[in-house]
Amino acid sequence: MPKKKKEKKPGRKKPCKFCMDRVVAIDYKDHNRLRRFMTDRGKIAARRITGTCAKHQRQLATAIKRARHIALLPFVREHYR
Repeated sequence: MPKKKKEKKPGRKKPCKFCMDRVVAIDYKDHNRLRRFMTDRGKIAARRITGTCAKHQRQLATAIKRARHIALLPFVREHYR
């Protein structure tokens, strides 16, 4: 029996939060905002998950990396058993 392929429905694209708030530049010192765009393990979340546009995703990645270097954000979160 051949398997049936699941049809993908065209989904609605999430709006970019930075474009909606008319943010010109993303500040690396605003760690509360940056934390929303990271996974629970400390990785930078993908565009398709967060809904940010390409321009702001690049700025976001740079801001998170800068915040990590001055210890506002962790590189990885500790995982305790």
